[in-house]
Amino acid sequence: MLAERRHQLILRALRSGGPAAVTDLSEQLGVSPATIRRDLVKLEDDGLLTRVHGGAVVDEGDQPFAEVAEVRVSEKDSIAVRAAAMVRDGESVLLDIGTTAFRLARQLHGRRLTVITSNLVVYEELADDEGIELVMLGGMVRREYRSLVGFLTEDNLRQLHADWLFLGTSGVRPGGQVMDTTVVEVPVKRAMIKSSDRIVLLADAAKFPGTGMAKVCDAGDLDAVVTNAPVEPATRSSLDEAGVELIVAGKVQA
Repeated sequence: MLAERRHQLILRALRSGGPAAVTDLSEQLGVSPATIRRDLVKLEDDGLLTRVHGGAVVDEGDQPFAEVAEVRVSEKDSIAVRAAAMVRDGESVLLDIGTTAFRLARQLHGRRLTVITSNLVVYEELADDEGIELVMLGGMVRREYRSLVGFLTEDNLRQLHADWLFLGTSGVRPGGQVMDTTVVEVPVKRAMIKSSDRIVLLADAAKFPGTGMAKVCDAGDLDAVVTNAPVEPATRSSLDEAGVELIVAGKVQA
C-alpha cells in the first residue's frame, strides 16, 4: 500500500473513531507498527494529527470560546501578567482572537494605551476604560468564538500599524511552526503579523505541541514567546536558532 493511501486511511480512522492506538492501526491497515509510527510522525509534522502515548488523535477544530475560557485560567493569567509588563504607556497593542488575549486585556486596565482587536470579549472588557483608546476591527462575526474574521478584518489591518502584537495559538510544532485549528482565522493572524513591529506569541505549556492543521507562521516571524513552563528541548532549539526570546512567566531564559 502506498504511503499516501495509508495516510488517508489513518486520518479517516481517527476522524470516525477518535484516538487510536498504533497496534489497532497496524492491524487495520495490515502493516507493521514501525510503519504506522513513521506515518504518524509525518502526519504530525504536516499538522494533520497529534501523537499521544501509544497512538494518535486527529485535530477537530476550536472549542467554543466559553468552554476554552474556563480552561487553564491561572496559567493564562501568569502569561498575561508577564506580557502586560512588556508594554509601555503610550504604545499601541494588537490583541489576537482567543482566551489568552482576553486574560491579557484584563491586565491592561488603567494604562494609557491604544488597543486594536477583532476579539469581541477584549472589546467588552475594555470598552468602559477611558484611558484606553480602543479600535475594533470590522468583519464577519463568529458568534461561538467571539471574534471577527474575513476580508474586511484583513483590509482594516492593512490600514493600521501596532507597536506590539500578542498572538494566540492552538499549537507550536517542534520545528517552531505556529499552528491554528481554524483555517478561517489564519489570514487574519497573518495580517496582524504584517501590521505589527514586535510579535509576541502567548502559549501555555499545553500548546507544545498542542493542535492545529493550518500554519500561521514560522519561528522566524516571532520576536518572543511568553509561556508558563519550560519548553521541551526540540522546540526550544528551534526558537533559539530563529533568535526568538523565550520568556517563562516570572523569569527570562537567555
